[in-house]
Amino acid sequence: MKQDLHPSVWRRCGLIVLSFAFSLSSIGQMTEKASYMEAGITIGPSNFLGDLGGNMGKGTPFLKDNNFQMTKLSFGGFLSYHPNEWLGVRLGLNIGTLEGDDAIIKGKGGYEEARKIRNSNFKSKLAEVLLMAEIYPTVFFEYDPSDIFMKFRPYGVIGVGGFHFNPKGTDPLTGQWVDLKPLRTEGQGFPEYPDRKEYSLTQVNIPMGVGLKYFLSENVNISFEIVHRKTFTDYIDDVSTNYIDPALFSTHMSSQQAALAARMANKTGTPTSRVFNAGDKRGNPNYNDSYYTAGFKLGFRLNSGNNYRNSTSCPIRF
Repeated sequence: MKQDLHPSVWRRCGLIVLSFAFSLSSIGQMTEKASYMEAGITIGPSNFLGDLGGNMGKGTPFLKDNNFQMTKLSFGGFLSYHPNEWLGVRLGLNIGTLEGDDAIIKGKGGYEEARKIRNSNFKSKLAEVLLMAEIYPTVFFEYDPSDIFMKFRPYGVIGVGGFHFNPKGTDPLTGQWVDLKPLRTEGQGFPEYPDRKEYSLTQVNIPMGVGLKYFLSENVNISFEIVHRKTFTDYIDDVSTNYIDPALFSTHMSSQQAALAARMANKTGTPTSRVFNAGDKRGNPNYNDSYYTAGFKLGFRLNSGNNYRNSTSCPIRF
């Protein structure tokens, strides 16, 4: 027998539907309110981690071989989109300099002595573009994520980027800086070394790091972050593997360029008495070069979706 529903049941169902609709509307408004664009500038030190320079013992691609004497400043700008408070997508452009020098190594009688005797150096202008995700995990534990005034937020970043470099070294004869890639100092592109391809001056990197953001106001914030770049080249400093026979330079180059290449490829000892010879270890091909920055960022929120705070509204307390 069919029974009609009691009017109170209809009322409860209506309240549930209205509550659900109101919840969806509130979620949409919160999403709109949380989305915003941010732009800013960054400045900070950068350091190279590769074959040249380093400290006592075996060379490593990690902070153990960081040389603070080689620290250079990097500068950049960024634009990021935040669909909500816990996630951001950042596009950044940076310029700077990377540098390494065996002369700064303090010899202690260990493995570092061979690198010091190598006596090579380099510097390179650097330009990079980065696309990174910013993740703010503590937002999920905040009572009111939209309240950001005077708030600290730790975050992590990871993404993909591209960078351009051009290593130069000092000519031991003239003291002038010369481009290293055209000299093919380790036989790159020579038929005698088919496994040593000429490297590209434009490469891909993977940036990853951590930071801490502080909101000076609803629209202005400052951050400090450390971002490491994993790369897929071992030739940022033009050093990777073994010395080659200097006679090969004359085979594949003009006499003037061959003489310069021979000087730049092997700076050990004297031109007539080299400490290291063809086949001896010049670099470590087992590790690619990398670099990192420690940047201070100043950011400005450009908008906050389609909503804004009404300064005349009164808070509702329960």
